[in-house]
Amino acid sequence: MENLKILKERKDQIYQKGSESFEMSCEKNSLAGSISQRACVFCGSRVVLYPIADALHLIHGPIGCAAYTWDIRGALSSGPQLHRFSFSTDLSESDIIFGGEKKLYAALDELIDIHKPKAAFVYATCIIGIIGDDIDAVCRKVSQEKGIPVIAVHSEGFKGTKKDGYAAACNALALLVGQGEISKIGPLSLNIMGEFNIAGEAWSIKEYYQKMGLEVVSIFTGDGRIHDIKKSHGASLNVVQCSGSMLTLANHMEEKYGIPYIRVSYFGIEDMSKALYDVADFFNEDPSVMNRAKEIVKQEINAIYPQLKKYKKALEGRRAAIYVGGAFKAFSMIKALRSIGMSVVLAGSQTGKQEDYECLRDMCDDGTIIVDDANPLELSKYCLEKKVDLFVGGVKERPMAYKLGIGFCDHNHERKISLAGYDGMLNFAREVYSSVKSPVWDLMP
Repeated sequence: MENLKILKERKDQIYQKGSESFEMSCEKNSLAGSISQRACVFCGSRVVLYPIADALHLIHGPIGCAAYTWDIRGALSSGPQLHRFSFSTDLSESDIIFGGEKKLYAALDELIDIHKPKAAFVYATCIIGIIGDDIDAVCRKVSQEKGIPVIAVHSEGFKGTKKDGYAAACNALALLVGQGEISKIGPLSLNIMGEFNIAGEAWSIKEYYQKMGLEVVSIFTGDGRIHDIKKSHGASLNVVQCSGSMLTLANHMEEKYGIPYIRVSYFGIEDMSKALYDVADFFNEDPSVMNRAKEIVKQEINAIYPQLKKYKKALEGRRAAIYVGGAFKAFSMIKALRSIGMSVVLAGSQTGKQEDYECLRDMCDDGTIIVDDANPLELSKYCLEKKVDLFVGGVKERPMAYKLGIGFCDHNHERKISLAGYDGMLNFAREVYSSVKSPVWDLMP
């Protein structure tokens, strides 16, 4: 590891396959001063909850916390557009000194009357954890007066990482699950979890399952509706993608309602097909479900494979770096990039667990850098050392890649292009090809 010249305090969170024994340290707070690419607890909670389109989302804190709203992200709704707004109580200095509960009550009272939401979520930010506003009491009072669920989301940013925000959001959702009528839900039914309908991806996934003869009760939470979430406990199976964001809720529903869950990925031909087959295998009492799944896979692959072969020929031997939120997503990314001829020489995540990194190690080639909770300096250095042609990440990594003269592909929630499913894989290959083969790189020094 000496040639990597990493910070001493970060050494246990960086591993180069083949160089030494694997002892990855993870699931801990970021190193102070390293400018982590991670987001805060509040960010994690709103990533999960904001796609619920008929709910009110109110941030209790200073206006700065509301600057990064969902409207700059790609979660789509087939109906209500209330999720595109980020309301804030805009706490000032005097509110922080004397408390913001009255201001929170007034904001909820006004916003609920104007927008008529089916539920409201109130997000606690850092300052609320410091001054001690009792947002639960305010939410209970407003809920009784307005007749809708008003739920406090304990997402004070300083108390953990983005992963803790996922848990806070799941705890909030758990208060809604179980309140709806389930008598009309059949046995061939499921919930889609961890799918946020970026660029309409949830609609494609839902259509696959419906073609298999399955009923989709609720989507957590892309294009989500409060009514569907309330009756989601009537489904026979939870299908969990991006397990870091939804595993807390999946475990809760298994313990309380006896609903099993399986983990899937919808990215890339291999994992998309496996997702359909795994779900069909769960409903094996009806053989027609598997038969329809096989037909879908056959038709979809035949439709895109000729074009994928052309991209693979052009991209053969190119090198990629990936840095994503959850390590589970990285597994599919490696497979998808290999299917179009590219190798992954740097792989990292913000919230990976020990078992995730062990799996990542087994998937990667010798010499690959694996990193937990990276910072821009580390990512930049390794991209240059590994002569990376493409960086796959989110909005925070885009400027870094361009400054280094490296092609970039957005795989985070800001994108406007669907990458899930079979059409999504073709979109991904097309975007990678356009980025890597762009003539602009010929002008770089």
